[in-house]
Amino acid sequence: MDVASRARSSEHLLLLGASLAAPIVLIVLGLVLEPDARGWGTHEQLGFRPCYPMTHWNVPCPGCGVTTAVVLTLRGRIGVALATQPLGPLLVLASLALAGWAVILHRRGQDLAAELLRWRWRRAATAAGAVLVLAWLYKAAAVRGWV
Repeated sequence: MDVASRARSSEHLLLLGASLAAPIVLIVLGLVLEPDARGWGTHEQLGFRPCYPMTHWNVPCPGCGVTTAVVLTLRGRIGVALATQPLGPLLVLASLALAGWAVILHRRGQDLAAELLRWRWRRAATAAGAVLVLAWLYKAAAVRGWV
């Protein structure tokens, strides 16, 4: 059987579409949004409420500044984006890597859903959680002027 003609699950097409849509969505956000000068709050341009912990207690939530950092990254201001919220550039990079990985597997005739079932999710979730916590701690220190 030809590699390209192997049967794949319906989940495969859903995962392929989502992995290709993610960087496109981020690029569109980068084109339409203006990064907030405060280093957080860019998401408000999408109609979302301001960050409650930030506006009431001057304490950032774990996602504070991610949208701003994504927009800055996509505008080529990577150093400023990293200083704003390191998770933003990592999110852009991860979405591009995921899309590339999905296309490569698709072209090889592999099923993305089956491949994801082989992943070690506990290890991946632990690593992602650690990155999120470290980025949040950095943002909290930056808000306080410690970095």
